[in-house]
Amino acid sequence: MGKLQSKFRKRSTLYRSSEGQKDDSALDSQVLQYEPAHQGSINSVVSLSPEACVSGGSDQAVVVYDWTQGRMCQSLQGHTREVTKVLCYPGTTWIFSASRDKTVFMWDLNQGYEPIQEFCGHELVVNGIAVSPDGRKLCSGSRDNWMCLWDIESAKCEQRHNISRNLVTHVCWVPGSSTIAQTSEDKTIRIWDSRAWQVTHTFPAKQYIQTHCDVSANGHYLVSSSNGFGGQGCEATLWDLRQPGCKVVEYRGHLQTTACCVFLPSTTGGSSLVATSSHDSSVKIWDQNTAACLGTLSLDGAGPLVSLAPSDPVNLICASFNSGLHHLQLCHGSPQGQSQPHAHGGAGSGGSGGSGGVDIRVVARF
Repeated sequence: MGKLQSKFRKRSTLYRSSEGQKDDSALDSQVLQYEPAHQGSINSVVSLSPEACVSGGSDQAVVVYDWTQGRMCQSLQGHTREVTKVLCYPGTTWIFSASRDKTVFMWDLNQGYEPIQEFCGHELVVNGIAVSPDGRKLCSGSRDNWMCLWDIESAKCEQRHNISRNLVTHVCWVPGSSTIAQTSEDKTIRIWDSRAWQVTHTFPAKQYIQTHCDVSANGHYLVSSSNGFGGQGCEATLWDLRQPGCKVVEYRGHLQTTACCVFLPSTTGGSSLVATSSHDSSVKIWDQNTAACLGTLSLDGAGPLVSLAPSDPVNLICASFNSGLHHLQLCHGSPQGQSQPHAHGGAGSGGSGGSGGVDIRVVARF
C-alpha cells in the first residue's frame, strides 16, 4: 500500500463559482489534483492529525491520506459493503469504521492492515459511531432502531436500547461527559445518558429528517442538519445543550439537503463559526451566534457534499459523491465573504474572522 504514493499534479478547471458570483474560473479556479483516495463516492471523512485525514466510501475501503503531501498512506480493507462512517479517537492511532455490512471495525494504524476488533450485533446498516472521552466505550446506532454500547477492550455489547422508528443517522459523544447526542430519520434529536442507557431529553421534532449532528468543543452547543428540497428544510439548527431542546438560531440558505454540519476550531479572538455542506454541491460558513452566512463555495459537478472534516481554523476537508475529497482553505476577514473556487499551492493563513466574510478556496482534490 505504501507504494501507492504517486504525487502527479495537474491543473483542473472543474470548479465554477456559484450563482450571483463572478465567474473567474479561467483565471484562478485551478486546483492541484493528487492520487484519488477512493474509487467511487465518499461517505465520511474525519481529521486524524494536522496533516492527515481518514475517509470511507462505496469502495468498502478505509483510507488514511496525507493531504499536505498528496499521498495515500494506508488503505484498510475488511468491510464487505460500503463504509458509512469513520471516526478517529483523538491522540491515538485508533480508527473506527461503520458499514452497510452491519458491523463496526476498530483499526490500529500501528498494528498492520487488519482490524483489531469487530463489533457485531446490528441487523441493518450502522450509521452512527462515537467513542467515550476515556476511550473505553463505543456507541453505535443503526437503521434497525437499536442504540448499542460496547466495551472496546472485549468488543462485548453491554447495553442495547430499541426505540420504534428511531432510524439513527448520526451519533456524537459530548466532550467531557457521559452524554451522547443522536439524530434520526424520525426528525428527532435524542440525548442519552450512557450510564443508565436511557434517553434523558428529546428535542422538539423538526420538519424533516435530521441528517447529522456535532457538539462544540466546550460541550455547550449542538448543531444538527436537516433533509429537505427546493430550499424547504435544508437548514442547520444550533441548540443549547445546557437547556436541552432550546433552539438558538437556524442557518438557512442551502437549496437541498444539508448533509453535514460541524463547528470549526476557533482562532484567538475570532468569531465562533459553523460549516455546512449540502446536496446542492455547496459549502457554507456561518457566524455561529448571528447565523450570518460569511462565505459560500459551489463545487459544480461534485454532486452531494456529504461530510466535512476541519483540521484547524484554516483547513477543511470536504467529501463528495462525484469527485473525491477536496482540501478547502479558509481566509478569514475577506470584505464581502464572497468565495471564489480558486486555488493556490502555498499554505494559507487565517485571520481573526471578526465581522468580515470568509473566502473559501479549493487547494487540492484527491
